[in-house]
Amino acid sequence: MNGVMQMTTEATTLNDVNLAAVGGLIEAIRNEPTTADTVWRATVDWKRGFQSEAKIRGFEPLPSDEPVSLGGDDTAPNPVEQLLAALGNCLAVGYAANASASGVELTGLQIQLEGDLDLHTFLGLADANAGFETIDVRVSIESDAPADQIEELHRKVVSTSPVGHTLQRPIPVNIALA
Repeated sequence: MNGVMQMTTEATTLNDVNLAAVGGLIEAIRNEPTTADTVWRATVDWKRGFQSEAKIRGFEPLPSDEPVSLGGDDTAPNPVEQLLAALGNCLAVGYAANASASGVELTGLQIQLEGDLDLHTFLGLADANAGFETIDVRVSIESDAPADQIEELHRKVVSTSPVGHTLQRPIPVNIALA
């Protein structure tokens, strides 16, 4: 089959993606475009030192801390590591969804992310960019699908990633004291 699953009416999942749910969402948005307008929320509670927890929907809190070298206790990933993970996780969803929608069976997917960050501004030693200077992402896809189909999958995912798009353009971030 050359790594491409033949889609039939019996096929309800590919790559463990619920094709009916994704298809239903697409159809709902086509029929009522405002369905696509969504709002996502998180609440972060400080615990102690550099430790905090993000509460998202009904999930267990996601902990955050800093490495010992930055004054933390190294009990959890720090916020910039979580940002890299958010980008990687968003890309993984994109690869799974788009591969499944196009009938491509994935046998493996790994996304390695690395960001360059200068700590001068964070530590109050400079007045410059406190964020990443660059983020490099390497994607490794295992599939029997032809190379041109994998390249098209990659282009599609990169061009539609919500977190990728968020990071690649200036957006208003309003931080208010309550």
